[in-house]
Amino acid sequence: MNKSRKRKQSEPNSKPNKFPIKAIEDPFPTHCRPTPQECLSIRDQLLSLHGFPQEFAKYKDRRQQQNHNGSDGLSPEESVLDGLVSTILSQNTTDVNSQRAFASLKSVFPTWDDVLAAEPKCVEDAIRCGGLAKTKAACIKNILSSLLKKRGKLCLEYLRDLSIDEIKAELSYFKGIGPKTVACVLMFHLQLDDFPVDTHIFQIAKAIGWIPAASDLKKAYLHLNQRIPNELKFDLNCLLFTHGKLCKKCSKKGCHQLIEESQDNSCPLLKYRTNDCNESLVNSGP
Repeated sequence: MNKSRKRKQSEPNSKPNKFPIKAIEDPFPTHCRPTPQECLSIRDQLLSLHGFPQEFAKYKDRRQQQNHNGSDGLSPEESVLDGLVSTILSQNTTDVNSQRAFASLKSVFPTWDDVLAAEPKCVEDAIRCGGLAKTKAACIKNILSSLLKKRGKLCLEYLRDLSIDEIKAELSYFKGIGPKTVACVLMFHLQLDDFPVDTHIFQIAKAIGWIPAASDLKKAYLHLNQRIPNELKFDLNCLLFTHGKLCKKCSKKGCHQLIEESQDNSCPLLKYRTNDCNESLVNSGP
């Protein structure tokens, strides 16, 4: 049985965003990968290998509901604000622990008004099982306070009527909300076409030459969102994330095995690596 892994992220914090979220051109306009054909091929191969990850099945169902019925047909069980807070709680912990933390928070405080009115220590205690309780509680309370001041009520449903760029601008208003969190809210909770880049996906993208070796997370996010077809972003993101957790060759250390074990067919991504990528990974060290 697979163990639950941590999602390695650097958010949240209570400092202003280091990377303002706005429409920016591809930082690597001459880097022609990934191609649409590569994206489709890898999506299909990983789908065949893993099946669609069950942890993301409910989000896929919502996207299909929206495609068939429009936004009015979506289940009202989870609000956009619920999704934002659950994303914050998922940072630097396991999926199981973040889900427990969110369930505990909602059990202790039935409404977001209750969370805002509560003492910070009480919020921390409610989410302690998710780790970084003090930091996350401060981030959540700051968002709620800022939202009430800005909009007059604790509701983010208005984001459903905005464009992707407008949503990014709105969410970047809140301290502690960085590009990765915004991208997750867009893709999972607003059913929009975006491609978050976590450390699993970042390492794989480097290993198979989808981004230059010198790329950082911010540039990787911008480049991959330009190159990956919108209709493939959701499935491909979920599958690459899952593959990065399960495949030893695609872990942070194992990415070097994509170079060394070229005759091993156990990982379908082996054949996508390039000579330039091999050289850059060898030179970068473990």
